[in-house]
Amino acid sequence: MRPPSSHSRREKRGGSEAVQRIRKAVFPVAGHGTRFLPATKTVPKEMLPIVDRPLIQYAVDEAIEAGCDTLIFVTNRYKHAVADYFDKAYELEHKLEKAGKHEQLDLIRNVLPEGVRAVFVTQAEALGLGHAVLCAKPIVGDEPFAVLLPDDLIWNRGPGALKQMADLAEASGAGVIATQDVPRDQTGSYGIVATEGFSGRKGRITAMVEKPAPEDAPSTLAVVGRYILPGSIFELLENTTPGAGGEIQLTDAISALLKQDEVLAYRFQGTRFDCGTHLGLIEATIRYALDHEKLSDAATQLMQNALKELGVIDLE
Repeated sequence: MRPPSSHSRREKRGGSEAVQRIRKAVFPVAGHGTRFLPATKTVPKEMLPIVDRPLIQYAVDEAIEAGCDTLIFVTNRYKHAVADYFDKAYELEHKLEKAGKHEQLDLIRNVLPEGVRAVFVTQAEALGLGHAVLCAKPIVGDEPFAVLLPDDLIWNRGPGALKQMADLAEASGAGVIATQDVPRDQTGSYGIVATEGFSGRKGRITAMVEKPAPEDAPSTLAVVGRYILPGSIFELLENTTPGAGGEIQLTDAISALLKQDEVLAYRFQGTRFDCGTHLGLIEATIRYALDHEKLSDAATQLMQNALKELGVIDLE
């Protein structure tokens, strides 16, 4: 994993505008994860494991790979497990060191590499994703930043989705939102973007519609939980009229942003797993187990045996 890159902001150099890498990433983790009850009664959904690491670790690693060295977790006052995970565990470290279990000791000491800091911000009320992002304003300031939703786990053997997006943001000076193609009959479950000049993997967003009916959807490009946004989004969030339940929606602020700044839709390389659902979590676990350096052969055999026992496949 390469070290974090330099400060991310726009600067004038010799009369031209240069864009540096993003440094800060926001992780909205204040939700209660009721879909996974009773497991999430005491364990935050972001701490549910995919093989041997919690969901939040995958998102954090993706942000660090993209160049982020300040990780901002927006949580609620009841969820301490995420903060505990990124804190030092002195007693456990002592026991592992005393037992000579150096490999396990390195694992728990390096959940965050040197030079990367974790900052925790409390969202007092669950007032929507836009409000959660707004809670990070005092730490982010006015510079571009990333937002990652840990529920959306993106698997790729090459560069992570956020690094792909950060490269595009650096080259273009624009905001970037991750998108993927979905079947038209599923547009009602996603934010859908309209674009112009879409070529290859990117195009300028002209509009964003939240959960449109298939016949009303401007495209089948659905928003996935990765965003690179300018600091100006905070003022727009502050001026966004709350919707149902008093929630401030990030989609509404981005729609306002489109009127003043360029934002690109980016069709990332990789496979996205919706780990906010049971099947998505299961699918991600299977994929990561099959791709695991030490477990892939055994996992393949176990799955084949289980399918054979259930009569799903015939291996004879």
